[in-house]
Amino acid sequence: MALPVLFGANVDPVWQPPDAPLQHALTAERLGLDLITIQDHPYQVAFYDAWTLLTYLAGRTERVTLVPTVATLPLRPPAMLAKSAASLDLLTGGRVQLGLGTGAFWDAIVAMDGPRRGPREAVDALEEAIAVIRAMWSGKPSVRVSGTHYRLAGVRPGPPPSPGLGIWLGAYGPRMLALTGAKADGWMPSHAFLGLDRLADAVTRIDDAATAVGRDPAGLRKIYNISGLVGRESDQPFQGSVQQWTDQLTALVTEHGMNGFVFWPADDHENQMARFAEEVVPAVRAALD
Repeated sequence: MALPVLFGANVDPVWQPPDAPLQHALTAERLGLDLITIQDHPYQVAFYDAWTLLTYLAGRTERVTLVPTVATLPLRPPAMLAKSAASLDLLTGGRVQLGLGTGAFWDAIVAMDGPRRGPREAVDALEEAIAVIRAMWSGKPSVRVSGTHYRLAGVRPGPPPSPGLGIWLGAYGPRMLALTGAKADGWMPSHAFLGLDRLADAVTRIDDAATAVGRDPAGLRKIYNISGLVGRESDQPFQGSVQQWTDQLTALVTEHGMNGFVFWPADDHENQMARFAEEVVPAVRAALD
């Protein structure tokens, strides 16, 4: 069954000025957006810790869902990440999703005493982490998971989260896309790293992997992170008028099966978020209806 289309905004976890993320989050909620995403780059000097900020914002908002985009696995042990996500899921009434990635900036990760992993090893570790997280969310009396990178040895997991808590992967390569279709609940690529010319092939890989294991591809959340500006007519994607944005996003739903969009304003954050929420979003919803 097809999922409803969601719309959100990215909130940068900057700590100067200290209240900027909160003000942007409150604006997103007031504007009626569905999601707020938070980058997880703990080695970035300008950023708050993503999970601390996400938890703080969850306590100051009432309706919007919060998602790390995406949690840096090499610096966040999956058993503890699972416990944190399940706890926040229950405390907020289901207003969190677990965005998860392999890690990318390896020199910075190693500088914080994280492991350095090559591409194959990083995907292997992520697949093991998914098994650990699922076990921690299982509600079973005791769980064991064997792996090279991560393992559980008779852990008593809890609390069990609500059924709606999922794992959304930041995935680009063939193995990651196949893993997303086979074992994840959602996908969070960024236009900056996966352009429109490659999107169709990536969706096909995910859908084929889901079908191969008996899953319905339409049940996977597929969120496209888009940096851009709503403004004048333009020949560049996601840099044009409200009508151009409406046409582009509508086509991504109807032609590619995307079912969510997170806007990363390239400038003038508050005004751009308002234009997106108040002009683009209702126009896309109307076009889809």
